[in-house]
Amino acid sequence: MDGVKHIVAVASGKGGVGKSTVTVNLALALSAQGYRVGVLDADIYGPSQQVMLGLKGRPESADGKSITPMESHGIQAMSMAFMVNTRDAMVWRGPMVVGAFQQMLTQTQWDNLDFLLIDMPPGTGDIQLTLSQKVPVSGAVIVTTPQDIALLDAVKGIEMFAKVDIPVLGLIENMSVHRCAECGHESHLFGQGGGKTIADRLQVPLLAELPLDRSIREQADGGMPSVRAAPDSAISAIYRDAARHLTARLWGAEQTGPAISMADD
Repeated sequence: MDGVKHIVAVASGKGGVGKSTVTVNLALALSAQGYRVGVLDADIYGPSQQVMLGLKGRPESADGKSITPMESHGIQAMSMAFMVNTRDAMVWRGPMVVGAFQQMLTQTQWDNLDFLLIDMPPGTGDIQLTLSQKVPVSGAVIVTTPQDIALLDAVKGIEMFAKVDIPVLGLIENMSVHRCAECGHESHLFGQGGGKTIADRLQVPLLAELPLDRSIREQADGGMPSVRAAPDSAISAIYRDAARHLTARLWGAEQTGPAISMADD
């Protein structure tokens, strides 16, 4: 893809685990490190990046064929929400969804991106297969919660990417713990340690354990995600650490060099 160095899919086996919120905050964390970053919202039925990035209006097309991505907080963005009335239900069959995704994927004129994060729809279906077949994907990040059912689906997501030869750069456990704002008591509402157990078993790095915190939801709903709204907060620090681990994994996966051996002449 012209104008994009690395494509990273952010995926989940099931919906409702906070994948889109993680995607936009990871993008902002990478941008804060000096990278040029874009977000492609591939969830055709339920796009959310438009709201999280506080974007309104429609993208432009200079030549009538390609699409210029919109921009917010230094992030280039493309979403189906820019093209349709989001109040209307997308009653589309699979081929129509795949066609729309391919259009956004191949006709968006990204401007010299280091990373394009693709906010994938939940599951292991058409969009995931199309992505793996159409463009070179550098790696994938799997988002889950500690809940047993979510972890089962996360394993399916990891196995799916393995089958299409896309390296999994890491696992992010969302909603790991809730800390009471009044007394500081910690409650593991969805279970404890599940993400680490799965990561260890499948030999996938655990990039981050994010808390269940009202501010994350409020800031994303307001178009000002946590990394942008509160860059010095503990939550933003977790996202920044996850972004650093992600890039380190990516560079490590791509690192090649000459084999060096010692020999007597």
